[in-house]
Amino acid sequence: MTTVGEYPGVSTAHLEVARNYSSPLMQGPAMCDELVALVRHMYTDEEADIVRHLKPWKPRSASGLAKAAGRPVEEVRPVLESLAREKFLILAVGRAGRTFYGIMPIVPGTFESVLIRRSPESATPWHRRFAELYEELFDTGYVSEYLRKPVDPVRYLPVGESIAHEPMALPSDRLEVIMERFDEFAVGVCQCRLSKELIGNGCGRMLETCTVMGPVARPLIADGRMKQASRRDVLEVKAAAEKDGLITWMMNSESSRFGSCACSCCGCCCGALRQISQFNAPGFIAPPHFMPDVDLSGCKQCEKCVEACQMGALAMLGEGKARLLVHKSERCIGCGLCSVACPDGNLPMRPVSGYREPPRGWFTYLTRYVPHYISNVRTVRAARR
Repeated sequence: MTTVGEYPGVSTAHLEVARNYSSPLMQGPAMCDELVALVRHMYTDEEADIVRHLKPWKPRSASGLAKAAGRPVEEVRPVLESLAREKFLILAVGRAGRTFYGIMPIVPGTFESVLIRRSPESATPWHRRFAELYEELFDTGYVSEYLRKPVDPVRYLPVGESIAHEPMALPSDRLEVIMERFDEFAVGVCQCRLSKELIGNGCGRMLETCTVMGPVARPLIADGRMKQASRRDVLEVKAAAEKDGLITWMMNSESSRFGSCACSCCGCCCGALRQISQFNAPGFIAPPHFMPDVDLSGCKQCEKCVEACQMGALAMLGEGKARLLVHKSERCIGCGLCSVACPDGNLPMRPVSGYREPPRGWFTYLTRYVPHYISNVRTVRAARR
């Protein structure tokens, strides 16, 4: 171990790996104690000495990394395979003999990859420590730096019951219609709630809600990281999740070419929702198609809608005759839980004017949002100089 800069006792290799993750191109945090601690846990000294040569968005072959590290490829390849297929810290793409390896952003990317599990029982003490260190890094709020211009990779679907008779509802608003495009499904544990469970701060809601659809489900099933499921299985999982007060998101693209994924979230654990509830930065979530239309004339102030809302978008303010239900539209994701919870039907869901339908495919999504990503990267980079 050597003494380098502000981190005495941290190896040069680990610091180089941390700097790679810190890059604005990776939507990474500025160099900080939390990032360095997480990287030191993720990689052993031997692993870090190899991974230090994986730069942002520049995948390399085992032979290329062996040359950079000055080590035989016969020693380097098993380390890379372990990182990619056992620890799931890095990506491995390509065929046998022509595999390229690369690092992913901490989130979204590494966090999810590490904690994709068939069941919570498969998590180890290493995963528990990973979750602790990740949570400390997430709590710095660095992700919100990259949301000054919205990138909207996910959107939340209204609870089916809340728009059951809404004539303005689109096929993209209904989970059962979206799922008709896919024939392959896998179900696993929600990474966000698993992470919270591992550190003793879980909310107690159901865990097995993470769903992958289409061709991307195959390797996850083959590797034993998720369970194979039918379309009916998935719909039953999502129905149970809604009854448990959870909200389903989808990738914000209508394409089925490469598959898609969805989970059912809670405002206390989900990283996407916490960008709003904890950091007031909604740019990770696409604006909703529907919002509740608050009818105060029939409101009995039972506060069941307030209790149901995951985002703190509804609140009962004031005292006595001045007591009033207030809707904070800037915190609302249009999930419809409040509408379903109201016993008197005083919160019907209404279409939001100016709503933009989801991009038809990933090319359309990239065309729409890559300029925002580039702008956010430049802003963060300039702020760090």
